[in-house]
Amino acid sequence: MKSYFKKEMALLLTLLALTAGCGREAPPAEEGKIPVAASFGAMEKLTEAIGGDAVSISVMVPEGIEPHDFEPRAGDLIRLKQARVFVYNGMGMEHWAEKALQSAGAENQVVVRASENVVPIPLEDEEEREEHGDYDPHTWLGLSEAKEEALAIRDGLIAASPENRDLFMKNYDTFAKDVDSLQQEYREKLAKAPRKELVTGHAAFGYLARDFSLTQESVEDAFATGEPPARKLVELIRFCRAHQVKTIFTEEMMDPALARTLASEAGASAETLSTLEEPGSESYLDTMRDNLEKIDKALN
Repeated sequence: MKSYFKKEMALLLTLLALTAGCGREAPPAEEGKIPVAASFGAMEKLTEAIGGDAVSISVMVPEGIEPHDFEPRAGDLIRLKQARVFVYNGMGMEHWAEKALQSAGAENQVVVRASENVVPIPLEDEEEREEHGDYDPHTWLGLSEAKEEALAIRDGLIAASPENRDLFMKNYDTFAKDVDSLQQEYREKLAKAPRKELVTGHAAFGYLARDFSLTQESVEDAFATGEPPARKLVELIRFCRAHQVKTIFTEEMMDPALARTLASEAGASAETLSTLEEPGSESYLDTMRDNLEKIDKALN
């Protein structure tokens, strides 16, 4: 049965390679650069910080789709097969990754599970556990955790291209120092904040909250796509009123009109934090600095 599946997949990949004009495509890797497939936006940005001009990155999850909702098409498997390095977060974020790797069958490919050495946060909410598994997968949104992920990416790139070792080592050292500097700056600022509760529509900032000794309060599904349950909306409004919350944070892919209405009812304002799940033009550090500036303003 396994042999039959492999033959069928090989045939499908061959046919799709001959009809490459159909479906999602990514630009070919630039000549002379290491072709890297990154699972989603955050992995792209961390790889970009370490790989610099030596890498050509293709992001697998397209804009507008959440990484855990993504289902690879055969064209995506072709791009994955062509990459010398595949970088994914792990920790249950990309449920599709292992099967995609098996189906693509790339030889001598370096696979980097970026969260491998991150100390995980156990999930207590049953719905979250059903969706992600035992641990919070949003590891890259903590600065300490992002530094660990960048280290794993550095080692993976060195394994794939030892001739660029000095470049990757230098880029990582620069990135790590910048992360430490940003973390120290906001640790001092947030330590003085009168509020410590970070109110979000989705519990994506647990690692950032842990890094800065904040408490993340979220009402799952309150800002979800579609019509959220009325009970969730009432719950969030009551919480914000009781705790005199000034700002409710949402994410890029959530309905801004709903966020504004909820914030108005709760006597708060609505603000967007980036989860870096979608591809973007700003660097990892620039995006996280913007997030922290918004959080600092909301808690003071």
